[in-house]
Amino acid sequence: MGITLVSFLAIFLLIASGGLILFYREAMIQRISAVITPREKQGNFRETMEQASATLGIMVQHLERVVPKSQAEISVVQQRLVRAGYRSDSAVHFFYGAKAVVPLILCVLAFTTGAGSYSPFFVYLTAIGLGFLLPDFWLGNRITARQSRIRRGLPDVLDLLVICIEAGLSLDQAVARTAEELNIAQPAVCDELAIVVLEQRAGSPRADAWKHLAERTNVDSVRNLVSVLVQSEKFGTSIAKTLRVHSDTLRTQRRQKVEEQAAKTTVKLVFPLVLFIFPSLFLVTLGPAMITIMESFDKYLTQ
Repeated sequence: MGITLVSFLAIFLLIASGGLILFYREAMIQRISAVITPREKQGNFRETMEQASATLGIMVQHLERVVPKSQAEISVVQQRLVRAGYRSDSAVHFFYGAKAVVPLILCVLAFTTGAGSYSPFFVYLTAIGLGFLLPDFWLGNRITARQSRIRRGLPDVLDLLVICIEAGLSLDQAVARTAEELNIAQPAVCDELAIVVLEQRAGSPRADAWKHLAERTNVDSVRNLVSVLVQSEKFGTSIAKTLRVHSDTLRTQRRQKVEEQAAKTTVKLVFPLVLFIFPSLFLVTLGPAMITIMESFDKYLTQ
């Protein structure tokens, strides 16, 4: 099994080296010529990083072709990447490239550490399956973290929206000003609001732009906000009062959620108490007595 894996890795490295030579021949010639005849002005660090990023993107684009996928699956992955905040076209290629690279890295680690010598079939199969699923787990974690940041920052954004609207700005101008002012404090929410502003400037109706916001984020509080704004625009009610009430509701829900988590703490503490603290207490309290009893039995038996 080890010889087969080494042969597979050697063949893979040879094919990858041949592909690099074929696809990056011009880049290699430019680098060699730059070394032979150095120019007076070298590119700065940013240009170097851009070139390295472009080269890495091309490599990943070739690697991601190994992973089988359908158009429907690509659409779902693109939607998940957008929810995580990755909107570039190369994000999908990097994601599927990671699905091809991570299993290979785990197999190499298993081979170098010697873990594959115990049960090669099980270890390498587990490494391939885990490496294939790790990018999905990482992406799900990023989506959850970003949704949590959006959920926490939404009341502050609504407060600034209310202030801007009561100062005389329209809703569109207030959204643009809020996205500009809170870009450092709440980058996730402001990023989404900036996209709403861009969609409206491109000619999209306001209701559609806000509905797209709800679909991108997939957060319940954002969906409720979009519903409130659409209904307020439809029935002609005051947007400032609506946003103020909705902001107070979100703060109340956040406080109730914190109180709920605090109430669950007592129940969650039962498991570490039973598993870790009680056995230690029993050992400390009953240990000396058991030692004394065993010594007394030994003396009685020897007599």
